[in-house]
Amino acid sequence: MKVGQAIVRLFVFIFIKFSYIYSMKKLSLFVVLFSLSFSAQVPTLTDEIAFQLSEKPVHCINQEYPNKTAHVINNEIDVKLTPKELHPSFYGCFDWHSSVHGHWMLVKLLKDKPFLKNKEEIIKILEGSFQAEKIKTEAEYFHKYQVAKGFERTYGWAWLLQLDAELASWENPQAKIWHQNLKPLTDEIVKLWKEYLPKQTYPNRTGVHPNTAFALSFAIDWARTVGEKDFENQLIEKAKYFYLKDEKTPAYLEPDGSDFFSPSLEIADLMTRILPQDEYVKWFNKFYEKRSIENISQIPVISDINDYQTVHLVGLSFTRSWCMKNIAQVLPKNHRYKKHFEETSAKFLENALPLVFKGNYGGDHWLASFAVYALSK
Repeated sequence: MKVGQAIVRLFVFIFIKFSYIYSMKKLSLFVVLFSLSFSAQVPTLTDEIAFQLSEKPVHCINQEYPNKTAHVINNEIDVKLTPKELHPSFYGCFDWHSSVHGHWMLVKLLKDKPFLKNKEEIIKILEGSFQAEKIKTEAEYFHKYQVAKGFERTYGWAWLLQLDAELASWENPQAKIWHQNLKPLTDEIVKLWKEYLPKQTYPNRTGVHPNTAFALSFAIDWARTVGEKDFENQLIEKAKYFYLKDEKTPAYLEPDGSDFFSPSLEIADLMTRILPQDEYVKWFNKFYEKRSIENISQIPVISDINDYQTVHLVGLSFTRSWCMKNIAQVLPKNHRYKKHFEETSAKFLENALPLVFKGNYGGDHWLASFAVYALSK
């Protein structure tokens, strides 16, 4: 009897052991296959993703509150001015610059994705914003109020030029009307920038809105799109003055707690626009040390996605992604960081894209634009 029980127990043990091994092999195979399939799926701007992202600015462009106007109050009358009274076109999406790049994003999607499910709704929104009288009021703002000449300098200015460039390069009858209507505001921004550029003695090497390298990049792109050669040359000259001699950038200290730019990557991205490849590679090799590359390749930790400042770090993944992708395209095939930047760019994009849909209005009012720009690179 005891021998029989022992044999039964042995068979049960063997059966369980083999079942466990078999199941673990299946599980391991599943994990491997899942990982491979996931890693192979670098996010792309499909029609469905474009629609989902477009819903963010669609819902906030005409949402006036909450609002951060950044308007300097000059008297009691100013206290009573609403965001919509100050900025009849770009009053929504929490702040002026987010409204501007929300409009850019919708123009970009209409241009690249003509069969969007919400196309007619988007056209109606843009038609409302690009009314000539409204844009005229937007342009007058910079001289109507004290201290307003520095309003949104240079982050909001850069996004306005990005919006203008998108319209200027779109062969569409409606877009041409919108572009013409936007012209007074574009002209005002360019005029202010030309006045400011000689006065800017030092660059802003921050990871938030005033970052100079980011703004110069967008401004150069705009100047090349519309053929503003003199302005382009001024921007290039200033960029070289600021950054050409940079070496051993301390990117191992990045990021700060509310960064949505990598100060070092924005500079490296900018310099791809103004240096020939051979000169760029020499500059790049002096600019980055290994420990800095390793540090800026790490996914940012988002401790609270609903915090209006901490959520900036989601945007950091998008900007790192588009900078690294652009830099990788310039680096030669045999460069030790070319493949690394390509792979890390995709990693940042994979990580950040799902987070666009997980937070509150602190991310909803702006992150989708960054996602579209990164996906469009």
